[in-house]
Amino acid sequence: MDIIQSVILGLIEGVTEFLPISSTGHLIVASEWLGLAQSDSNKAFEVIIQLSAILAVLTNYKERFHPKYIALWVKVFIAFLPIAAVGFLFKDEVKSLFSITVVPIMFIMGGVIFLIVERYLKNHQPTSHSLDDISYYQAVVIGIAQVFALIPGTSRAGSTIVGALLVGVSRTASAEFSFLLALPVMLAASGLDLLEHYKDFTGELALPLIVGFITSYISAWIVMKVFLAFLSRFTFNAFGIYRIVFGAALLYWLYT
Repeated sequence: MDIIQSVILGLIEGVTEFLPISSTGHLIVASEWLGLAQSDSNKAFEVIIQLSAILAVLTNYKERFHPKYIALWVKVFIAFLPIAAVGFLFKDEVKSLFSITVVPIMFIMGGVIFLIVERYLKNHQPTSHSLDDISYYQAVVIGIAQVFALIPGTSRAGSTIVGALLVGVSRTASAEFSFLLALPVMLAASGLDLLEHYKDFTGELALPLIVGFITSYISAWIVMKVFLAFLSRFTFNAFGIYRIVFGAALLYWLYT
């Protein structure tokens, strides 16, 4: 992997990780486009740029790491449990799903779901307008919805946000809870990958890793703020349309 490739992948990870458009799906497609094999060193690179996205959450929400917010973090942990259990019990089956042929179908399905949910929301007002308003019941539902993110192309952010919207959480609070929920999910997933591929973090990959880390962190930090500002004025329809168009383009690319 060269520096240009590391910048491209770092930017893609940072931009897409917290948007409901599947960072994993975009990375799979980008790796195919760049001609990068799923080698141990390239997997190690993906772990690093995911960890940098976690750092962006820590810096953007540092005030939330205070004992007075313990109830919020209990809800985050509750929402984390379903995907942790399913991911651990069926990890081999989940890995078998990681294919570029699966991604476009899930992109399109996710886009259609977002458009349907937005239509549903026209007649339903949110009951939880901030992170602190989210109930334990809502956290459980969000956690169950997040399990669908194990299918590549579905989007972890997308599945959690849809789950939150359907149980009365506002758009901005849904996105923010999704940000925080990324912490245990990504730490758990990245931690396992670190143990498997820690030997690949040295040598020729060192400089691309550093460049990718910085690129991913900066882009993720910016995107989180821009995303919330966007949601304060607009709906998720744009993301639904993007998913459908991107998925259709992928299908055309794969089968023509």
